[in-house]
Amino acid sequence: MSQLLRRLTKLSFRNKDVIKQRSVRLFSTSPCLALGFVWDDALGLVEGRSYIGKVLFFDPAKKEILEVPEKTVPQELFNSKLIGASQGWGFLSEQSNHNSVHISHLFNHLADSKSNTKKKMMIPLPPLNSIMLYGQTKVVWNVAMSSSSPHEEDCVVAIKFFGRQLSMCKPGRDLSWTNRLIPFDCSSENSNLMYSKRDQRFYLPAPGGKYLCSWDLHSNNNDPKFNELVFHNLPQLPHYAWEVLDSCIREDHWVESPCGQSFLVKWYSRIGNNDVMEMFLVFREEEEDQVTSKGTRNMCFTQDIGDLCIFLSKNDPFCVAASSCPGLIPNSIYMMGNCLTVCSLTDGTLGSFDPPKEMPFSHFWIPPFSV
Repeated sequence: MSQLLRRLTKLSFRNKDVIKQRSVRLFSTSPCLALGFVWDDALGLVEGRSYIGKVLFFDPAKKEILEVPEKTVPQELFNSKLIGASQGWGFLSEQSNHNSVHISHLFNHLADSKSNTKKKMMIPLPPLNSIMLYGQTKVVWNVAMSSSSPHEEDCVVAIKFFGRQLSMCKPGRDLSWTNRLIPFDCSSENSNLMYSKRDQRFYLPAPGGKYLCSWDLHSNNNDPKFNELVFHNLPQLPHYAWEVLDSCIREDHWVESPCGQSFLVKWYSRIGNNDVMEMFLVFREEEEDQVTSKGTRNMCFTQDIGDLCIFLSKNDPFCVAASSCPGLIPNSIYMMGNCLTVCSLTDGTLGSFDPPKEMPFSHFWIPPFSV
């Protein structure tokens, strides 16, 4: 019986790791999960009607909840909800107005917030508007950003909604969003929008995972481009195993490593009466002739991504070299879905982390920051 098939029978078992908590001013630049922020009413308002508070993160390398103190929390954030994250920046919307969006560096844990003003901390974006049905912009699926900072001149923010709307704008420069109609329905199968630094395009896997849709930021043509994905070396699974996968909810994620290597991750999940089933199929893009003359991309099934860790959640997916963050498990996938879980592709085992009940996890991974 193959290693991949054995993984199907192990998914109901989860290792519980003890989570510690400590307060820090700066911590190592490993990926972390944004938990939220709290403030102390006793400290009162500071300049700009803001509070001094602390931001909470979970560091999967150290298995610790970390508190970053002395963060300036603008009063506007008190009545806002986090709708997305990209490149370490949080995207928030007012509870009373879902069409309002602003960017905050509150979750940039290396930022010295005491020296930052409210203006620097909050970047307003144009009001959202629906191009199809009213309320189309109520449900944000994920956000992607083309640069590491919205202050960069060529930065483009893209928001993918639950449905067929895709909206793009340049923060601080565009007065309105450029709305595009995704040429397929995203309601039944979901995939995350991501930005490829190598190709300078936004990518979105199409339903079924057989095509890759993309938009070129440097072209006046708003029409998306399609590349057919041709799969090789498919896993040898019995018929019933494929039936199990077909019964699951699936998300397709296009991921790019720091060196430009591309992967397609098929994330399967199903909630049962007593457990949660999670499973992954990973396909690596063949390095030679990445895009053929016919526009196809050759994808090969793999259970070995080397030193890499892939991070999946409701934000744009990303890769990190495990050797750059001691404590991370190489050749693994860290995902935040029904729970926070790490899957080792080497042996197919899964482990999970249970957060304290008073600190529920969000759904957004924050990538490492450079010091």
